Amino acid sequence: MTDFLPILYRELIIYKKRLFKLSYVLSALISPLIYLAVFGFGLGENLTVTGTNYITFLLPGLIAMTSMTNSYIWIANGLNIDRLYFKTFQLLVQAPIKPIAILMGIITAGIIRGLFASSLIISVGLLCCTSFSPNGIFWLGLLLNCFMFSTLGVIIGMITKSHEETAIYSNFLMVPMAFFSGTFFPLEKLPFFVKPLIYALPLTYSTILIRKSQWDRVTLLSLFITIGFSLMFLFLALRLIKNYRE
Repeated sequence: MTDFLPILYRELIIYKKRLFKLSYVLSALISPLIYLAVFGFGLGENLTVTGTNYITFLLPGLIAMTSMTNSYIWIANGLNIDRLYFKTFQLLVQAPIKPIAILMGIITAGIIRGLFASSLIISVGLLCCTSFSPNGIFWLGLLLNCFMFSTLGVIIGMITKSHEETAIYSNFLMVPMAFFSGTFFPLEKLPFFVKPLIYALPLTYSTILIRKSQWDRVTLLSLFITIGFSLMFLFLALRLIKNYRE
């Protein structure tokens, strides 16, 4: 039950060395703050989206994007480097630790990283936007988003054969998802011919969930689809670690 804790402790020790560096905090903040300044404060109260001002609409999308990026990128890059360059992952899988414990330790560390980066944007949102009020659905969606993309980070970290290949996945998967999953604009405004692609992206549903203020049919559907993506990624990541061990 607690077999994953040593793996988590190792990841947190590595993370702690970066956490107290100003460069890390700024790297987690800079992109969302630029988007918030340009789109949010630039348009501010002058634009109404789905019955609310634009900055209130934008903040949950930025938080979803930030949690996705930070949960995914540290896991994908770190696992790729540990596996191909430092060779420490090989030692880890040869230790008497169950693959599920290895996986859950890595994923939990990714969730913590995603939540920390998100908390910075949440703090800014609470300070500058009085109408921004996170509720229970928001926190559930944020936690699931961190879990889902931490697990996807494990998959990418396991299948890539170089650090450059990890960057390619980020550019062709993460970047489009960040811009076309309802982060900056309502999905209803999209042309009908791109909607099937948008609704195939996992971030779309967690963004809907994070933005919802009450339970309804769309909220439940988004919750179930997000859980479905998470379980699918978890199964694939576990298979990759088991196969790597064999």
